[in-house]
Amino acid sequence: MKLSTFAFACCSLFLIGSPLHAAKAPNIILFLADDLGWGDLACFGNKLCKTPNLDAFAKQGAKFTQCYSAGAVCSPSRSALLTGRTPYRNGVFTWIPENREIHLRKSELALPLLLKQVGYTTCHVGKWHLNGHFNKPTQPQPNDHGYDHWLATQNNAGPSHAFPVNFVRNGQPVTMTDDHSSPFIVKEAIDWLGNKRDKDKPFFLAVWSHEPHYPIAAADRYKKMYEGIEDKVQLEYLADVTQMDDAFGKLMKSLDDMKLAENTLVFFTSDNGPEGDGIKSPGRGTTGGLRGRKRAVYEGGIRVPGIVRWPGHVNANITCDVPVIGSDFFAMACNVSGAKLPQDRTIDGGNFLDAITKSEVKRAKSLYWHCDIAPGVMKIAMRQGDWKIIANEEMSKFELYNLKEDPSEKEMVNETQQAKLLEMTMEIKKLTKEIEAEGPDWWKNYKQGAEKKANNKKGS
Repeated sequence: MKLSTFAFACCSLFLIGSPLHAAKAPNIILFLADDLGWGDLACFGNKLCKTPNLDAFAKQGAKFTQCYSAGAVCSPSRSALLTGRTPYRNGVFTWIPENREIHLRKSELALPLLLKQVGYTTCHVGKWHLNGHFNKPTQPQPNDHGYDHWLATQNNAGPSHAFPVNFVRNGQPVTMTDDHSSPFIVKEAIDWLGNKRDKDKPFFLAVWSHEPHYPIAAADRYKKMYEGIEDKVQLEYLADVTQMDDAFGKLMKSLDDMKLAENTLVFFTSDNGPEGDGIKSPGRGTTGGLRGRKRAVYEGGIRVPGIVRWPGHVNANITCDVPVIGSDFFAMACNVSGAKLPQDRTIDGGNFLDAITKSEVKRAKSLYWHCDIAPGVMKIAMRQGDWKIIANEEMSKFELYNLKEDPSEKEMVNETQQAKLLEMTMEIKKLTKEIEAEGPDWWKNYKQGAEKKANNKKGS
């Protein structure tokens, strides 16, 4: 898949500085897929996967070809969406197993809490994965971060996407579900929109699907759409993505039916790149030809689909090649709602709508990633303009790429761009030191535990 050419269109976009500047603050929806690759949707070039609703949605708004998750695994990228802060800074530096101390702290001032302060009503449905003590008083739960209503799982839908039994609604376990995961959570969202929210207030709705994270399961009606595919693992994967797409379409239709679409900003994206090797292991997602996959800070692990629709403010059917990242969503949501950005901490994100209106996003810090899940590999990355540097954790090995000329990161330019390599080496070292100094020390215990486990395994 080739990167599309930037099609700049000046939108009739007004940016709201405070609630007084807007006749009516927009509703905001964040729809987050799980492990969806940059090349998995038809509107991003996939020739097999059927995603008619997201394809139509892309034509109604702006498609970002260089949209990044803030992490190469799920929990970190989710934390950045809700805080505007890179994961090592906010403390959610890796994926969170059950019963771990890592969690999104209340001191981080999550987006729904800030939106409530300017009059929003809020709801979360789907995967949560921002604490290890899920639905326990020992760590903050979705309501502690500002959600009025929530239906969630700690991590994956269990035992699979088919009729999962591990949901919790507002603190109460839901032992039976009547559908697969995405259809089930979207029905909850639609019910909240129609029957349970305060309709005198603008709303923020987070819909975080489990699809297409493994273990997957798609309803028969979606699998029948791919009957000609011999690889049954691939068939199930494609059907699972289509299942999510269909649920997304039902949510968009509900906005039309309730006459909410015109004043609702909707952002669709994914938490990281696709699982597995894409060939034999579980996980048949595609990166569209980009290098790396989930858990890697190469492009295929962090570049994800990104689509935004806001009728009357973002022109329809445009494509934007300006880089944006998950933490930019936080800054944008605060901007359009009138919520004030926290002034007592670093906010790494900028307003991603500026990518369309100004062809750049101004941020306090460079685009940055640090993935702590894959031992012994290059795991830290930073991007400035078209330049991207990747480093190992010891900061002893570096790879420099020009993404404009080489988006698939096939050729290092260390030898031919020595001055740029030195400049970016110094910058990534400085930024990493700053970020790690600000966040909690959870990763120190985490790394020590991993090293102890590895040493015990060697001795056994």
